[in-house]
Amino acid sequence: MLKKFFFCCSFLFFLACAEEDERAAEIAQIPVEVEISRFDQRFARATADSLGTLKGDFPYLFPRQFPDSVWVEKMQDTIQLELNAAVAQEFPELESTKLGLERLFQHVKYYFPEVEIPKVVTLTSDVDYRNQVVWADSLLLISLDTYLGVENPLYDGVQEYIRKNFRKERIVPHAAGAFAETVVPRPNSRSFLAHMVYYGKLLYLKDLLVPFKTDAEKMDFSSEELDWAEANEEQIWRYFVENELLYSTDSDLYTRFLYPAPFSKFYLELDNEAPARLGQFLGWQIVRQYMGKNEVSIREMIAQDAETIFNKSNYKPNK
Repeated sequence: MLKKFFFCCSFLFFLACAEEDERAAEIAQIPVEVEISRFDQRFARATADSLGTLKGDFPYLFPRQFPDSVWVEKMQDTIQLELNAAVAQEFPELESTKLGLERLFQHVKYYFPEVEIPKVVTLTSDVDYRNQVVWADSLLLISLDTYLGVENPLYDGVQEYIRKNFRKERIVPHAAGAFAETVVPRPNSRSFLAHMVYYGKLLYLKDLLVPFKTDAEKMDFSSEELDWAEANEEQIWRYFVENELLYSTDSDLYTRFLYPAPFSKFYLELDNEAPARLGQFLGWQIVRQYMGKNEVSIREMIAQDAETIFNKSNYKPNK
């Protein structure tokens, strides 16, 4: 009997691997055309005389309420000139980013075939780290000045927990997250669980869309932060349950466990060790277990309410 059990397990494992390899081969054959427009370069070379042409080519980047004098002044601004120079040095070309986006778009077309592949536009944004990548209908906007490298002196004064993700390797996972936000609806409930599962859905879509990225990259974690989260998953979960946080509507929990911060706030000695956004991490594990234990489509998961996902996941944290 034991031999039969191991044989069945091995058979199922190899069957799953074969299906995964077949899916990967099918995705790799999906034709996509990545078009990247370097608005950052065009703006860096622009003059008052060429501004009209630039506005004609990129009208969506020039809000009508601002007169031309604003843009001419910005062209000559010393900080903008520094950003132009830094971006030109760090991104003389975008070949590796383009290849990563091509793989992402192939996965998007596989799981969401009705989605139109966006035109990619690179720009500078005065280091607007809250909007590093924006997926807006037919456009994917990438602020290259937020990916210049952690040690870039232009980021002096930016807190470490924010600047740690100012690296070019994060562009493709961030683009996947930006797409996920366009298809996953915000939760109607104010409960902590609903918001945990919302972020879990976004991260699960990253599992599908950028399987070639590590879990740490998907979470915007360092490898050490991911190791900490995985090693302490059971203790985190116990804290949430024992303190009756799951169905709490206290919005302070979002700041403590869901939003970017230096660390998660348990109000315990371990706070300085704990990475931020651990509520997102647990929401991810809940959605993963739900998808592993239930025969549901991606779209059904996206539309499903958080409580049903939680109940049907039979979530058990790793010890």
